Amino acid sequence: MLDVSDLTLHYGQSQILFGVSLAARRGEVTAVMGTNGVGKTSLLKALAGRHPYTGGTVTLDGAPLRHPTAYAAARAGIAYVPQGREIFPLLTVTENLETAFACLPRDERHIPDRIYELFPVLKEMEHRRGGDLSGGQQQQLAIARALVTRPRVLLLDEPTEGIQPNIIQQIGRVIERLRGEGEMAIVLVEQFFDFAFGLADRFVAMSRGAVTLSDIKANVTRDDMLARVSI
Repeated sequence: MLDVSDLTLHYGQSQILFGVSLAARRGEVTAVMGTNGVGKTSLLKALAGRHPYTGGTVTLDGAPLRHPTAYAAARAGIAYVPQGREIFPLLTVTENLETAFACLPRDERHIPDRIYELFPVLKEMEHRRGGDLSGGQQQQLAIARALVTRPRVLLLDEPTEGIQPNIIQQIGRVIERLRGEGEMAIVLVEQFFDFAFGLADRFVAMSRGAVTLSDIKANVTRDDMLARVSI
């Protein structure tokens, strides 16, 4: 579904990504792993239109995206859940979810019932301000907001960061359900090794802005992957 080929990215004069290639397929979780500072978040920002890449190609279902803006990427079907969540603290849960309507046709601007099936706590707290939620609840809200856009590709950047274990388990179950539905490709950037290894169908390991391994899970041992992404 999502194909990335020879992607390069610069911040000013500094090159961050060096010819990154990966494929993320519908009904699969592609885990992008590596130590801090290797370019994982920069990769997701490039795919989500948050930062323009400087070379290479990105195609979605065979159609080139051609250096999209964040709005164009969202309209194309790429939803991004950033590290840090970026929910609106003074808006209610419902209002936060409704901010996702901007990239949807008018006749699709409603919150699907499945959002509350996946995250029941959001229904219970729909009138509470986003800033009053716990960190785990805010993470669920950020993922739910992305799903409101009906994405074909879901980009998740460190969804377990600072989250209590029971919420991590809930988020893991949601990812498994989304994968099982087979309607979207999921790209997961994650430092929690066991969480990522348990969910992934294929792995992309990065070091210094380049891909050092790209393979399906059946061909990757836990010990080899752990060695590649550890300091």
